[in-house]
Amino acid sequence: MAMSCKDGKLGCLDNGKYVRYTPEQVEALERLYHECPKPSSIRRQQLIRECPILSNIEPKQIKVWFQNRRCREKQRKEASRLQAVNRKLTAMNKLLMEENDRLQKQVSQLVHENSYFRQHTPNPSLPAKDTSCESVVTSGQHQLASQNPQRDASPAGLLSIAEETLAEFLSKATGTAVEWVQMPGMKPGPDSIGIIAISHGCTGVAARACGLVGLEPTRVAEIVKDRPSWFRECRAVDVMNVLPTANGGTIELLYMQLYAPTTLAPPRDFWLLRYTSVLEDGSLVVCERSLKSTQNGPSMPLVQNFVRAEMLPSGYLIRPCDGGGSIIHIVDHMDLEACSVPEVLRPLYESPKVLAQKTTMAALRQLKQIAQEVTQTNSSVNGWGRRPAALRALSQRLSRGFNEAVNGFTDEGWSVIGDSMDDVTITVNSSPDKLMGLNLTFSNGFAPVSNVVLCAKASMLLQNVPPAILLRFLREHRSEWADNNIDAYLAAAVKVGPCSARVGGFGGQVILPLAHTIEHEEFMEVIKLEGLGHSPEDAIVPRDIFLLQLCSGMDENAVGTCAELIFAPIDASFADDAPLLPSGFRIIPLDSAKEVSSPNRTLDLASALEIGSAGTKASTDQSGNSTCARSVMTIAFEFGIESHMQEHVASMARQYVRGIISSVQRVALALSPSHISSQVGLRTPLGTPEAQTLARWICQSYRGYMGVELLKSNSEGNESILKNLWHHTDAIICCSMKALPVFTFANQAGLDMLETTLVALQDISLEKIFDDNGRKTLCSEFPQIMQQGFACLQGGICLSSMGRPVSYERAVAWKVLNEEENAHCICFVFINWSFV
Repeated sequence: MAMSCKDGKLGCLDNGKYVRYTPEQVEALERLYHECPKPSSIRRQQLIRECPILSNIEPKQIKVWFQNRRCREKQRKEASRLQAVNRKLTAMNKLLMEENDRLQKQVSQLVHENSYFRQHTPNPSLPAKDTSCESVVTSGQHQLASQNPQRDASPAGLLSIAEETLAEFLSKATGTAVEWVQMPGMKPGPDSIGIIAISHGCTGVAARACGLVGLEPTRVAEIVKDRPSWFRECRAVDVMNVLPTANGGTIELLYMQLYAPTTLAPPRDFWLLRYTSVLEDGSLVVCERSLKSTQNGPSMPLVQNFVRAEMLPSGYLIRPCDGGGSIIHIVDHMDLEACSVPEVLRPLYESPKVLAQKTTMAALRQLKQIAQEVTQTNSSVNGWGRRPAALRALSQRLSRGFNEAVNGFTDEGWSVIGDSMDDVTITVNSSPDKLMGLNLTFSNGFAPVSNVVLCAKASMLLQNVPPAILLRFLREHRSEWADNNIDAYLAAAVKVGPCSARVGGFGGQVILPLAHTIEHEEFMEVIKLEGLGHSPEDAIVPRDIFLLQLCSGMDENAVGTCAELIFAPIDASFADDAPLLPSGFRIIPLDSAKEVSSPNRTLDLASALEIGSAGTKASTDQSGNSTCARSVMTIAFEFGIESHMQEHVASMARQYVRGIISSVQRVALALSPSHISSQVGLRTPLGTPEAQTLARWICQSYRGYMGVELLKSNSEGNESILKNLWHHTDAIICCSMKALPVFTFANQAGLDMLETTLVALQDISLEKIFDDNGRKTLCSEFPQIMQQGFACLQGGICLSSMGRPVSYERAVAWKVLNEEENAHCICFVFINWSFV
């Protein structure tokens, strides 16, 4: 009779008998499981020796227990995932059923009206008026505006405008007042952010979304009304007046300012009425619209340097969901006065896809992110002890500081120096306390060294280069555009404590991940630049520099996504209130056509850059790239300086930004599809003769040392060997023979294990991927590798470039010899690896 093993208390043997473990043994095994969920046979024997309580258990029983434990963990995770998917599908099904019911009623009404007009009009082609906007949500609502509503600044007049705004918003949220089409590239499903639609052929631009969030309606309303917390382009929302209504609602008069995304356009502002009310079915509504002179309501005078834009009836319909949570309908409808910007930038203000990406979907992501944080209250961030809410606050400060630098508002203390028509604009701010919202003081007791903030900024037009790929290169290859001395100068405004200084250094870049947001749309990391510059007190001792970095828009498949790389020096304490002077890049696509690009474009970049100006010219007849994709890049760098150095630093900063522009143009040329496609044999890593030769050396050396073949199939020809090596299921990684080995090559499994790209391998050193035990093992086995030529390493844990733990059953290391029998590199193969 078969029996099941529950809670790890029973272990099954081959003879059909079962072994019962004591609670103490289960506790010990559970502790060992969390340290290493997949121990090798050697490791299991070592566990029995190290843990006396397990001494009476055979290694085979231990193996069976770990197998059962891994199976239960997998089943538990799968059950939890399926339950979450089921909840999402149930909610989505309810939405679709309501939408289908509404559409059926609309079709019936249209058929009836069409029949009526055919019978009573002499001209059958006369178009019938569409009065079918009312949905299952709006039906039964009796708060619609009258035919001739009172229009003045009195409470009754404002309520009339509010009720009309409510009716128009609901007709857009669940009706046909706007012609909606599905957002390109967005497919609804259980794992999607929501159902996204954009307008077609309406006044201004509009976007609509519907999604399920795990928050109560009142909490959702509180979050969406706090627009500066999630809408990165929102500078401020000031509540000028609040009026309660007789039906329990609230009318607010708001003045809102939006940042300009680039130095080439002015910022926008809005004068709004916001109406919050509860519908008869219990749904909560927050809707708003611009107040105009034609409505005879209260007015707001124009503000200098701002363009007054219009918000047409928009808002949020929040419905309680069975079993908890909310279903939210979002509508954003704006007229952003595109005629006020240069013609090349008008797509930014005329594209509903851009509005959906930066506003509508941003609200949904914020709600989902907060809902996720609520369910993970005890989670902390790997290595730095930061809660998700604290990281969101840091990312908001980085983004806001960069927007302030790009816009340079006079009321924040910014003023332009030099020629304002120069290609690089220089602005200064002598009140950094007001700029950053805090005093330039430090928790470690150090005093500030700067009393003026200087910003050098410029914008440039890029042709035919995908923003995500360009930004990825700027992130992974900082040395291609950054100056070490400038990095040190940027950090000079942040007084670094003695704990971060060290003698010597190689100027390397180490990426320490902090966190990802929903759908990995944005992530934060700390960049450690080792041994750069010199400390202000000692011109001999180099020091480490830490940069807090925010990356977004790295997904090539997202439509209309703005790509950003924003960073700021931080001191060694990394306090939550540390002063931040953000600098960085923003790349905004201007063309609506989908860019033609390869997911592995960066793999070919190193080879493409080596060709230089003397290389093959790009072909002018590229059938796949007939549409020239354009984007605008904005660059802004901030420097904390002393006032007497203003002129000198301004000159230096201007030249530095010009140098960055030159570097970006060179990189953009190498990254353009027309340039890369013209390079024969560079489309995949399998096409380079160097890679084919290395693959042959790897296999020959493995066969020479181990006496067996590395590849199971009998490969003939260098290209076939490389292809089989590239697709090998185990992670195969090569590192240099230097004192501090860095990775030089990896197959696809190796790149997946390290969570990196082929080009970015050079930024990862061998010792960085091992934990303390792994480094000790490596140090003890390294002499054997150098003398004997190979070594077998026991299973353990290593780390990916993103800081995620990776377990492997065992590893083999051997020297790779070239044709002259000289050591070329060291190769590792990690067998049966998996993310923990």
